[in-house]
This record gives sequence, structure tokens and C-alpha cells, in this order.
Amino acid sequence: MTGTKSDSIDPTDQMLPPRSLVLFGLQHVLVMAASPITAVFLVSKALGFSEPVTVSLISATFLICGLGTILQSFGPWGFGARLPFIMVPGGAPIAIFLAIAQQTDVQTAVGSVILTAAFYFVALPVFRRLLRYFPPIVVGTMLLLVSVNLVRIYGSTITGKPGSEGFADPLNVGLALATIALTVIFARVFTGTLQRISVMLGLIAGSLLALAAGHMDLSGVLSGPAIAVPQLFPFGMPKFDLFAALPLIVFSIISMAEATGQTIATAEIVGRRGDAHAIVPATIRGDAVASLIGGLFGTSLIITSGENVGIVRATNVKSRYVTATAGVILVLIALFAPVGRLANALPGSVIGGTAVIVFSIIGVIGIDLLRRVDLREHGPMFTLAAALSMGLLPILVPGVYSQFPQWSQMILGNGLAAGTITAVLVNALFQHLPLGTAKKPAAGVEAEI
Repeated sequence: MTGTKSDSIDPTDQMLPPRSLVLFGLQHVLVMAASPITAVFLVSKALGFSEPVTVSLISATFLICGLGTILQSFGPWGFGARLPFIMVPGGAPIAIFLAIAQQTDVQTAVGSVILTAAFYFVALPVFRRLLRYFPPIVVGTMLLLVSVNLVRIYGSTITGKPGSEGFADPLNVGLALATIALTVIFARVFTGTLQRISVMLGLIAGSLLALAAGHMDLSGVLSGPAIAVPQLFPFGMPKFDLFAALPLIVFSIISMAEATGQTIATAEIVGRRGDAHAIVPATIRGDAVASLIGGLFGTSLIITSGENVGIVRATNVKSRYVTATAGVILVLIALFAPVGRLANALPGSVIGGTAVIVFSIIGVIGIDLLRRVDLREHGPMFTLAAALSMGLLPILVPGVYSQFPQWSQMILGNGLAAGTITAVLVNALFQHLPLGTAKKPAAGVEAEI
């Protein structure tokens, strides 16, 4: 009788004992914890935020990740997939957020996040039609540009600004290189969950090296209030500029495609009954709500993560109540101020080393996508060449468009936007416009989407 009752329950709806919920939920948190801390620290260092603002942003990011995870796990009123999802700040959105903030100001970057969250709702009914314009050649190019841009930005976190005192200090550079090396060693030596958190372990090990070298000050971690309350509109009222927001809006289409794949894959892994495609809109609506609320608190886009799907597969624990518990843990972490102060105490060189390898991995993912495209064919070859030309030029030669009208600098001067839009347009020219024989698609490109 009991077996029959168990069989009638969807695997995602199974309730585990409280101890198991906490244990498995904590495991999910450990896998993703490095993402919000690293994301906020990188943005704070690049934009020169004060310690109170940094602590507030770390708190806000953990809070929105936690609330978004709970939303995706329970899925009330069609907002959330009712699947074991964890939400994190995405790597590419962080890069784009930074680029917008550096081109304009942080209020415009925050406004871009809010505009993009609204765009999710507008584009949702038609986004499947847009996917044909984002085959692997486009997505792979974008990820490669994201990687190059971020390595350039966070290389300066390691060295400092040229001409400044202590520029390229050997100790700072050495700590960064050690952090990269330790991350690789952990990824090679460990297996299972420890291997999946090798980035966080590398960050911790690099920080311990910095502490031993007297390059890290923990004196202020336990001073100050114990409770952190995220600040609404920490940078003042957002500014809304559609041209500036365009790179994030373009990315949101790719994000929706990723959410589609993650939803279908996760539903299959956990044995979710019914049509997995039918719950994709709920996943995207959950991403939109989390990103919208995150924008109000000054964060970049908060989106569903594919990283934690591996845990579900490895442990065979499919209950969405586990990730809901992880969401509660994230909310509690968000309210514990010493966590934010500890993250703010991490040396910039160590964070920079972590950033370089993390965002280089994004480039590797882009290269893997490009491998699936036959670059010997004219269409893909010129799509990639044109996109890299337009994308790398403003990244490697800052100010190249400084004499152009301000509105055009928003797009041309942003390598991610210029490169991605160029990839979309040139790919469409070769693949979707009936010009002679150019319409023939490259092998495997359309099949990917």
C-alpha cells in the first residue's frame, strides 16, 4: 500500500526529513556560493564601491538568489517551474552590466537590468521565433567576447592601474597566478561535489595564502552590526536608456534559450511528469521576476543555473523541497552581515585570479559551441570574422568611437553589443536571405536550436 502511494507522487514533490533537507540544501549552496560573492566583488572592485555598498550588494544578491530559488521551487501562479532549480547571477550578464556602467553610469546599468526583466515578459510569447537568429555561431561568438572583455577588465584588478603606485606588484601577480594554479589542481585532484566547487576552493586557498603573506586584513569582519538589510535603490533612482540596455536585452534571448534547455533537461533528470515544454514559460517568468527585484536592489540579472543539475543527477535527490531549503539558507546568509564583510576583505589579486579563470571558462564554452560549426563555409567564417572585428576593436582599443555621436557609442563602443549584433546580422544575411546560394545553412548550425 505504501509503495503504491509513493509511486503516485511525482519525484519532485517528495518531502524528505528535515535533516536531509538541510544537508542536501547546504550542498547546493556550497556549489553556487562562489558565484554571488565573486560577482559582487568583481563589480565592486571595477566600479570602486565603498565597503558599506559592497556589503549591501552581497546581501542583496544572496537574498534575491534565495528568494528566486524558492520561487522556482514552488512556482506559485505560474512564476517558477516547480523544479529543483538554483538561481545565480550569470557570468555574461555581469560582464554586460559592467560594460554599461563603465560607458554610462551605474544607475543606467541598473535601469538596463529592469528594462531587460520587463523585456522577458514582452518577448516570452514570441521568443521561439527569435531563436533561429541565435544559432551556435552567434552564441559562441558572444561568449568568446564576454571572456576577452572580462579578462581585460579583471586583469587590472590584479595589477592595478598603469602608472599607479604598486602597479604590477609581484606579490599581487603571484597571488593571482597561485589562485589560478590551485583552482586547476583542485579541479584535477578532487571528484564529485568538491570538484564542482573547485573555483570556490581555489578562492579560499588563495585567500589563505594572502593571509599568510600579510596581504589580507580580517580585523573588520566581526565589527559592526551582525544583521544586514539590503538597501533598495542603493545607487539612487535608476536611469532608463534603451540603447544602453540593448546588450542585456540581446542576452536575455539567449538566456531564455538556456532556460528552455535547462528546464527540459532537469525535468527529464528528475522524472517530472507531463510535457516539459509546457513549463518553460514558468521558468522564464521566474527569471524575470527575480531579475526585476534584483534590479531594484542594484544587482545584475539573476537567472536559473545549470551548475546544480549535476548534483541532482549525482545524488539522485530530486525533491524541489531540497532547493527550496537551499533558498532559505541563502536568505539567512544574506541577512548575516559578517559574510559580506568577509567577502569585502578578500584581496583584489585573489579575486582577480579567480575571475580570470572563471571567465576564461566562459570563453572555452564559446569555443566549444564554435567547434560545432563548419568554419570552412563562407557564411560562418565571415560571421565570426565580422563579429570579432566589431567586438574586439572597442575592447582592445578603448575610445575608438569616442568622437562618434553619444547614442552610437552605446552600441559601437560596447564590444559585447557590437559583436553580438554583428554576428546576428551577418549570420542572417548568409543564412536567412535568399541571395544566390548563400542561404544554405552551415552543417549542424540550425539543428542546435
